[in-house]
Amino acid sequence: MLKPFLIVPVLFFLGAPAYFQQAPSTQANPPAAQPFSIPPEYVNMANPVKPTPETQARAKKMYGWDCAMCHGDTGNGKGDVAAEQKLTIRDYRDPASLAHYSDGELFYIIKNGKGQMPSEGQRANDELLWNMVILIRKMASSAPGTTTASTQP
Repeated sequence: MLKPFLIVPVLFFLGAPAYFQQAPSTQANPPAAQPFSIPPEYVNMANPVKPTPETQARAKKMYGWDCAMCHGDTGNGKGDVAAEQKLTIRDYRDPASLAHYSDGELFYIIKNGKGQMPSEGQRANDELLWNMVILIRKMASSAPGTTTASTQP
């Protein structure tokens, strides 16, 4: 009569280690980051949009909602989320930080995302994204201490 009461605990102790054994964690060995590449058709793509005060105001509003938390209000790369997560983000105020990107490449990155940066593709139309490229380029030309060819003596 005591045999069934003894068998259940024995089976539990024999089976428990296998049941509670966890699968190897993927966090210990995260998958290798995929190299980021921009399709060649975007490399030489020119910005087709002529900015207006209204479209730039919309782009600035979108930047404030979606981008400033990481990229900073002025494009300095020191937004609240970037600071909290200790992210290193380009300083758009420095003309050299985006010098090797064409407008088409910036458009592609904004539209599709890059690394931890989410895409804007479904949330904004192409005209607004092109205006965002213009806004980002303006951050470098309006940064304190920078000069442009038109302002040099």
